[in-house]
Amino acid sequence: LVSVSVYLKSVFLLVTQVLTSDWLTADVVDIYQREFLALRERLHSAEQENLRRSKELNLVLEEIKRAIAEKQALRDINRTWSSLSEETRLKLWNVTSSKNVLQLPSIFHHLPHLLNREDSLQPAVHLGQGRTGVSIVMGVPSVKREVHSYLTDTLSSLMSELSAAEKDDCVIVVLIAEVSVFVCGLHVTAALLFNFPAEIQSGLLEVISPSVHFYPDFSRLRESFGDPKERVRWRTKQNLDYCFLMMYAQSKGTYYVQLEDDIVARPNYFTTMKNFALQQPSEDWMILEFSQLGFIGKMFKSLDLSLIVEFMLMFYKDKPIDWLLDHIMWVKVCNPEKDAKHCDRQKANLRIRFKPSLFQHVGTHSSLAGKIQKLKDKDFGKQTLHKGHANPLAEVTTSLKTYQHFTLEKAYLGEDFFWAFTPVAGDFIRIRFFTPVRIERFFFRSGNIEHPGDKLFNTSVEVLPFDALTEGRDKTPKYQRTEDGFIRIGMFQNGIAEGEVDPTFGPLEAMRLSVMTDSPVWVILSEVRQGTLESPRSVF
Repeated sequence: LVSVSVYLKSVFLLVTQVLTSDWLTADVVDIYQREFLALRERLHSAEQENLRRSKELNLVLEEIKRAIAEKQALRDINRTWSSLSEETRLKLWNVTSSKNVLQLPSIFHHLPHLLNREDSLQPAVHLGQGRTGVSIVMGVPSVKREVHSYLTDTLSSLMSELSAAEKDDCVIVVLIAEVSVFVCGLHVTAALLFNFPAEIQSGLLEVISPSVHFYPDFSRLRESFGDPKERVRWRTKQNLDYCFLMMYAQSKGTYYVQLEDDIVARPNYFTTMKNFALQQPSEDWMILEFSQLGFIGKMFKSLDLSLIVEFMLMFYKDKPIDWLLDHIMWVKVCNPEKDAKHCDRQKANLRIRFKPSLFQHVGTHSSLAGKIQKLKDKDFGKQTLHKGHANPLAEVTTSLKTYQHFTLEKAYLGEDFFWAFTPVAGDFIRIRFFTPVRIERFFFRSGNIEHPGDKLFNTSVEVLPFDALTEGRDKTPKYQRTEDGFIRIGMFQNGIAEGEVDPTFGPLEAMRLSVMTDSPVWVILSEVRQGTLESPRSVF
């Protein structure tokens, strides 16, 4: 480029001399002058480009020199490292690792006391089969209440509304969130094992309890938002309970639903939740709400639980869970330069509400000592207090004293529920068929949503085969018989009695519910269902 420039300059000078000669006309001179002025401009541009390229070349040469120097320095360091003894190298490595290696914050940064015990993150109690690969995991944290426990009723409601296929596609995880696990936790676990043995054996129900070393020292908490120290402790521990439950449940299913231990569920709630989640047009949602109250019926994608738990652990001492969830969504989608209405619209894309509500809060006495909460979800609507079915023609009688107009006849016809005063040992409900009928299955439900505690306890289900008296009593030796010829085929568990009727019994003349011990409460019979081969219409 330099040689070209010198050559062009010499040519330019020569042409200039020619143009000034006398033998050329003025017009020709003018044309050549303009052409050579343009040529001079292009020559100037070429010189500037040449200068810029020279600078770039110098920078590249400097980078090459620096890389060669760094490579030589690295060789020198490696030679020096190799010459050191093994002991010296180990000491230097430990110092380097402890001071210079970058690490992301973990649960131990937020809860450093967990480092004191290796088992601090292991459940102290674990009961169940460890089922995984389901669609929905339902988490139910439970703590001791001073007045009344709703846990058994809640689990009965959740499981009784599941079909056989739904029971295989979900897991209900109960977290016994007691600091004194050996006093309270084991007692509750034993009660659940007694009341729900089949559900635990099948893998539908799991019971866990955190280690006593999982919780930090709550005595040093700072009071905030005008709450007394006891309430701050309560909400702080509650946040940690949710974290433990979410961490345990994350790997078990596709979706996680947070519930409480004092609720009742609508029929078909499981399939409704699953279909609603699958029908969402976008995967950008963060929370699907199936109840408007508190932290009840909130569904999350299991993939999002890590983010939620990390955020909760950062601020578990500062605010309750519902506030923290709102803050997560604010961070994700709200623009500080926009107004509050714009933020609310953006958060509405992450938090989607389903109506009507699928869960209703029924507890009155909170787990916080002395707190009374009469919260009701208005979107839950009026729930039917009984469920009617087509049953065989029969005469129904009872020794129980009926309350007001809630008669046994209406319950058998499916028109209303049967409500009676406190049963005592020897009381009965008898169904005598007009003509002998073959019964395949039976289902009796006691209690209802408004009065979940009015159940049948220690009550047996008995049948009287039509040929029981004519052919003798030795035909069914494996069953226990009563003095009047009835055969005991089932018992009430958690207010429900269900099962199959042995086909060898043949046609039945009657069925009977027999109370074996005195009951502490009134009784409600809200569902009577008898599956027959003929499927007759329900007529009394």
